[in-house]
Amino acid sequence: MRLHWFLPTGGDSRHVGAVTVTEGRTAAAATRAPSVDYLTQVARAAEASGFDAVLTPVGIGCEDPWVICASVAQHTARLRFLVAFRPGFASPTLLAQQAATFQRMTGDRLMLNVVTGGDPVEQRMYGDQLDHDDRYARTAEHLEALDRLFTREPFDLHGRHLQLEGARLTLDAPKPPVYFGGASPAAERVAARWADTYLTWGEPPAMVRERVERLQKLAADDGRELSFGIRLHVIARATAEEAWREAQRLLDGMDPSAIAAAQARYTRMDSVGQARMTALHGGTADSLVISPNLWAGAGLVREGASTALVGSYEQVAERLAEYREIGFGEAILSGWPHLEEAYNVGENVAPLL
Repeated sequence: MRLHWFLPTGGDSRHVGAVTVTEGRTAAAATRAPSVDYLTQVARAAEASGFDAVLTPVGIGCEDPWVICASVAQHTARLRFLVAFRPGFASPTLLAQQAATFQRMTGDRLMLNVVTGGDPVEQRMYGDQLDHDDRYARTAEHLEALDRLFTREPFDLHGRHLQLEGARLTLDAPKPPVYFGGASPAAERVAARWADTYLTWGEPPAMVRERVERLQKLAADDGRELSFGIRLHVIARATAEEAWREAQRLLDGMDPSAIAAAQARYTRMDSVGQARMTALHGGTADSLVISPNLWAGAGLVREGASTALVGSYEQVAERLAEYREIGFGEAILSGWPHLEEAYNVGENVAPLL
C-alpha cells in the first residue's frame, strides 16, 4: 500500500477543525498558520518519513493549492503533490498549461485531485449555479478535454457545458495521474470513465468493499481499470489505551458552537459522500466507534473525510492491511498536528505494513 500525507492549507493545530470553510472554525483549531515555512516543514516531514505524496484541499477557507504546492515543491526533492482543482472554475486548456508547467518545474511530481463540489452555497460564492448532476456532467467534459490536451494534438470539443475550438497543449510534459472521488451514481460514472484512481472517504470495510466491486465493474464496462485509494485520519500510539485517550482529548476540544455550525452546513449540502459521512455519527457524540478501530468523531466539526483509525500501531496497521485486501492500493492519511503526526505514523505504522 502506497501511503500519502495531508498538507493543512487551512491551518493546523492539536485540535480538529474544518478543512475548507471558515464557518465553525475556532481559533484553537488553527493555531499554526498555513505559511510556506510551516507547510514546508510538514512536507519535509512527510518526505523524510517515506510518504509518497501530500494532498491539498480546495475551497473558500484554505489557501490556493496551486500557489502553495508550487512554493513548497521548491523545498522538497522527491515528494509529489496531489493538487485539488474544481472543474468548470477555469478553462481545461489553462489547467493543462498549469499542470504541464508544474510537471516541468518539479520533475514530474504532480497528481491531480478532481473536486466537483458538494456545497451549493459555496459553489455560488464562486459563481457556479449548476445542480449536482450537471456539475458531474461538466466534470466529465473537462476531464475529456484534459485527456485530449495531453496528446498535444489540436481538437474541437462541443459539449453541453464546454466549447473548445482548436484546443491544444504546446508544452511537453507527461499527463499527471487523475484522482477522483464521489459517491453518487453520477460521480461513479465519471470516475469509471476518466479517473486513474478512485478515492473514497473512510467508511467501514463492508461499506467500501461493495463500492470497489461496483466501480471495478463500471470501469471494465468502459474497457478500463481503476486503482483505488482511501482517505483516513490516524490516531496511533504505542498502546490502544493511549490512542483512545487522544481521541477523547480531541473530542473534548470541539467547541459546541463549531459542532452546531458544521452540522447545519451538512444539511444544506447535496454531496452524497458527505451525507454518508454524517450518517456514520448522526451529528452527536453518542456512538462514534462505527467499526473496529474506526472513529467518526472528527466529522462532528470537519467536513469531507472525517473518520480516523484509532489504536495501537499494530492495530492501525492491521486495519490498513484490511483495506488493502479489499483493493485499496493507496491511503491518504493525516493527524493532528500534521507535522508531528507525519513522523509518528511514518516511523511507527508504515513499517508494519
